[in-house]
Amino acid sequence: MQGSRISDALAEFVDEREWAQFHTPGNLAKSIVIEAGELLECFQWSDSAEESAVRDELADVLTYCHLLAARLDLDADQIVLDKLEKTREKYPVDRARGRSTKYDQL
Repeated sequence: MQGSRISDALAEFVDEREWAQFHTPGNLAKSIVIEAGELLECFQWSDSAEESAVRDELADVLTYCHLLAARLDLDADQIVLDKLEKTREKYPVDRARGRSTKYDQL
């Protein structure tokens, strides 16, 4: 797996602190959900939120996603592109444009 600026920076940060021992797939997945909850909390009473809080919480979610991908030896960019291709097939433009209907109801 080729490193990126983000994955390299995260690996260095984790290595310096010897935290990899705590980064089991389960712990990282739990952390993603916890941080996603904190991101959602930014919008608890309004659809608008303080940008700095959203940026920080979104960064936390993305950090744990990158760490989990690395732990599982997956290329984060590639798995997103692979999933996007599957989603393109499920939601053809001619049937899905401007609609929020689930793919099996198109």
